[in-house]
Amino acid sequence: MSTTIDARPRGGTQQETGANGPRRARSRRWLIGLLIVALVAGLAWFVHWWTVDRFIESTDDAYLKADNVTVAPKISGYVTQVFVRDNETVAAGAPLVRLDTRQYEASLAQAQATVAAREADLARAQADLKQQQAAVVQAQAQEEVARVAARHAQDDVARYTPLVATGAETGERLASLVSTRDQARATLAANAAAVRSAQTQIDATAAQIAQARAQLEAARASLRQAQLDVNDTTLYSSIAGRIGDRSVRVGQYVQPGTRLLTVVPVQSLYLEANFKETQIGRMRPGQPATLHVDALRGVDLHGVVDSFAPGTGAQFALLPPENATGNFTKIVQRVPVRIRVQADAQTRSVLLPGLSVTVDIDTRGAASDDRRLAANSDHG
Repeated sequence: MSTTIDARPRGGTQQETGANGPRRARSRRWLIGLLIVALVAGLAWFVHWWTVDRFIESTDDAYLKADNVTVAPKISGYVTQVFVRDNETVAAGAPLVRLDTRQYEASLAQAQATVAAREADLARAQADLKQQQAAVVQAQAQEEVARVAARHAQDDVARYTPLVATGAETGERLASLVSTRDQARATLAANAAAVRSAQTQIDATAAQIAQARAQLEAARASLRQAQLDVNDTTLYSSIAGRIGDRSVRVGQYVQPGTRLLTVVPVQSLYLEANFKETQIGRMRPGQPATLHVDALRGVDLHGVVDSFAPGTGAQFALLPPENATGNFTKIVQRVPVRIRVQADAQTRSVLLPGLSVTVDIDTRGAASDDRRLAANSDHG
């Protein structure tokens, strides 16, 4: 039996050994390239974080809002007409609901009649005043006549008294003249009293005129109130928007202040973002914001910081926290930040109040402010 012995070296042939060298070199170059790419990517990320990301403040506690207007009647009555449907778009001044007007129209007619009656009372009082003024003139004229007669009678008595003393006239004649004088004086006193009475009546008539004018003004005020009640039977929209939360129906009896529907100004939406107190140190009005609306995936909207609330949300709660207790636990507060939404009409048509939003605010503009504050504090 013959035996074959393999004389090839254990490390492989020279050709195989030569092929492994370039393969290992390519692997090393590949690893070095990956390391370089990773270093470049890490450096780029660090530069971006240092220049941008560390100034971005984010929160997902943000919601779209609008200054809704609740429509409620000022008067009571039955609903006779509803002019709008659910989710309908209305313009400012558009009619929304009408109440039964019959009762208020009757009150308006009664108020108009009362005004006419009070105007007649005033006219009659003014006519009475003119009549009293004429009566005063007449009484004054009669007083003057009586004064002339009394003076004449006094002159006759003065003229005949010496004649009676000399016997040229009889005593009966003088007694008759004295009686005439006394009657003239009494008539003069009566006419003077009549003048004073007529003048007093003028003052009373003037008071009646003032009273009639006051009653007329009260009647006109009632007329205006009745007219307002008639006007209030139709409710109009004070703003432009869309109808929501409509609960009013024809035939429903409503009281003043009953909530009938809500007008939502969807074209005037704004964002209220509740940031932690540790995030607002560098926030300033006018800084740009990026909005990520949950309902619009993949679409980024833009906005501008408008203003900050004058206190944290806890300060305006119905039951504000009482921190002066022995078991105090510090809780990071949140501050409402109002942001103006910058979007076109087409985008606004799909935005609704209450939608959740994640907001990013770029605070890089406040870095220079921080440096100025630090410099001022050092100089101080």
